[in-house]
Parts: sequence; C-alpha cells; structure tokens
Amino acid sequence: MPRRRVWHEGWWTGARACPSPNFGPRPAGTVVTLVVVHSISLPPGVFRGDAVRRLFTNTLDCDAHPYYDGLRGLRVSAHFLVRRSGRVTQFVSCEQRAWHAGASQWRGRDNCNDWSIGVELEGLEGGLFDAAQYLGLARLLRELSCRYRIAEVVGHEHVAPGRKADPGAGFDWARLARDCAGAGPHPPLIGVRER
Repeated sequence: MPRRRVWHEGWWTGARACPSPNFGPRPAGTVVTLVVVHSISLPPGVFRGDAVRRLFTNTLDCDAHPYYDGLRGLRVSAHFLVRRSGRVTQFVSCEQRAWHAGASQWRGRDNCNDWSIGVELEGLEGGLFDAAQYLGLARLLRELSCRYRIAEVVGHEHVAPGRKADPGAGFDWARLARDCAGAGPHPPLIGVRER
C-alpha cells in the first residue's frame, strides 16, 4: 500500500491550514536548515482563544483589548502554531519565508527568516508548556526533518539575544530532545550546544 502524501507544496497534512498573507519568497537557492521555536499568547497568559490566529491573518481587532493597541499595523506570521492541546495549525508554506524571527543571527548568518521554519508554542515567555505540546512539537519536528535538511532547533532567544527571550526558562529542551530521538534520517541538534 503506498504511503499517503505528507507534504503538498510546503504544507503539512498533519496540521490545520490557516493561510496568512504575511510571507514572502525565500532567497533563490536557500536550503532550510533551522527551526526557531517561539512562544506566544494574546493577551499574554491567555490561552485557547483565537487572537493569535487573527494576528497572523491580519484580522485582530486591536480595540478588543488594551494590550492589542501595541500590535496595531503589525504584520507577522510563523509557519506553525502548536496549541496547548498539541494541535498544530500551519499559517505559511515551508517553501516560503514567514515573518517570525525579525532581526536575527545564528552561527554567523543573518536574517534567520530566510533559512528557517518558525514554530510558535501557545504559552507565556518563561512559563511552562503542556505535555501535549512537547508531543505535538516532536511529531512536527520529525516530519520536518524527513522533508527538509533541518540541522538545529533553537529558541527565538538564541537568534535574537537581548531583544527576545522566548520560549524562555520554562521550556524543557532536554525533554524535547528525548521526544525527538530518532527524528528523520539525520536528527537535528535540539537546543543550544556546541557541535
């Protein structure tokens, strides 16, 4: 029996598709080798709502909460969002450049958006994450590692130190590494370690 198609034009069939208009082309010849893990909740500390989806699709009502006023006119996205339940939503094709890392650098390379995949975890910077999220993220990383040449998985705090601090101290990199053991033909390095 043939294996069902897991990817279609950069969209993963294991995720709910919710296309964002906030993306652009990757530079010609770019090879995707990095995953950047973020955390987000809107307003901060409030989970299970639809505000993150609305932010990434430019439909957030910035008058609905005082915190949203600072987001007015912001155009951002990530490739994926992993909810507290572990459910994954995809906003941008992995073949395209999502707008998630901003001014960033990793191992001497600038503009991480060009060569990375951005994964947001529903959570609070520095807070704890749910077991289902680690499992959902590990499943996603296994699929990404089979499809792309993912070499490393790091946090937003690592590619934009001093500017960003997510996912923060509450994220268990060792747990994610255990959950991802055996991911793809060449499992990526999880977290920041020297090679």
